[in-house]
Amino acid sequence: MKLFDNESIKLDVLKKRAYNYRWAEVEEGVIPLTAADPDFPVAPEIINDLIDYIKEGYFSYTPKLGFPEFKESIAKALKLRKNEDINPDFVLPIDSAARGMYIIAKALLNPGDEVIIFDPVDFLFKESALAAGAKPVLFPAKVVDGKIDISKLEDYITPKTKMIGLCNPHNPLGMVYPPEDLKRMLDLADKYDLYIMNDEIWSDIIFPEKEFTSILTVDPEKSERVFSVFGFSKSFGIAALRAGCIYCTSKKTFDLIVENSEVMTTAGGISSLSQIAGMTCMDKCYYWVDEFKVHLTKNRDYAVERINSIPGIYCEKPQATYLLFVNISSTGLSSQEFVDFMKSEMKLALVPGSDEFFGPGSKGYVRICFATSFEILKEGLDRFEAGIKKLTKSKI
Repeated sequence: MKLFDNESIKLDVLKKRAYNYRWAEVEEGVIPLTAADPDFPVAPEIINDLIDYIKEGYFSYTPKLGFPEFKESIAKALKLRKNEDINPDFVLPIDSAARGMYIIAKALLNPGDEVIIFDPVDFLFKESALAAGAKPVLFPAKVVDGKIDISKLEDYITPKTKMIGLCNPHNPLGMVYPPEDLKRMLDLADKYDLYIMNDEIWSDIIFPEKEFTSILTVDPEKSERVFSVFGFSKSFGIAALRAGCIYCTSKKTFDLIVENSEVMTTAGGISSLSQIAGMTCMDKCYYWVDEFKVHLTKNRDYAVERINSIPGIYCEKPQATYLLFVNISSTGLSSQEFVDFMKSEMKLALVPGSDEFFGPGSKGYVRICFATSFEILKEGLDRFEAGIKKLTKSKI
């Protein structure tokens, strides 16, 4: 049995444990191509190392700033995989990248500050800004010639602007930013004295025809303005362990993050089990990620061809992530109406483009996750195509 074939997926387990719009939350017979969470079991090294740690029988308090060896593992992987030069002392393990975004917003923003947030983008950018009392300012994220066009980004900067939210690679558009655009953002941040919240949770899932460039590598002299988050759920499938980290490039900025993270009390921080799993991911499991990407590339190519062969339906070919952002506006249904129809009539669950998930710029779209077996993906797309045909006939 191969790591990523259909036989490796344990549907009986997923139907008990896979929540957040997935197998455990849908009716029997519904295929969920919804939340960005793989259907495959994790790498065996993660299981083995957790079992070995648990067998010792102790779950004592951990260092407030995280296990030093975990911080070392993260810094080593960041250099090896993304050429990011990060001092392990400036890495803060935390309970998810999402938590990291809230901590960064709390540390840097004051009520009334403005944050430029791309539209569409993952809802956590907006929610973390709002939680800090800041005002989200939506910048239309349009794909032009295979990249997100930032030519008018400067027009959205005002005297109240404090931060730019950068999702690289971008969820849900699946695009990576070229070095010249990252340099442009850094130059704007330097010109207007702004911070950049840099979400790189998808930075491992890059397809063969593209290379990932981190904003931290394009102009290191300006990198002190960048506060980065990374998580282990997308690459390694350990969402339930809530493992992530924040990292930056100076003691001054790191101390600011620590001060606002509550890790120096027992209210914040990350569990020992999450750190053990995260360390194993960094040290032993990138072979699994690389094999996963081979499988995902085949799924992506098949899905894009299938979807774009359906009259009136279109999606860009993602350069990264395991997500498709599909334009269904030709059906005449809203995103939510389309998702409701597919779920009730075709037994297929999708994520609607909406203010709640991605912002107003996502209306007329649905998001499809293809981090599953080819067989499940094919059946899901069969239902998708049959649903479009059913909608088309109903209009005649």
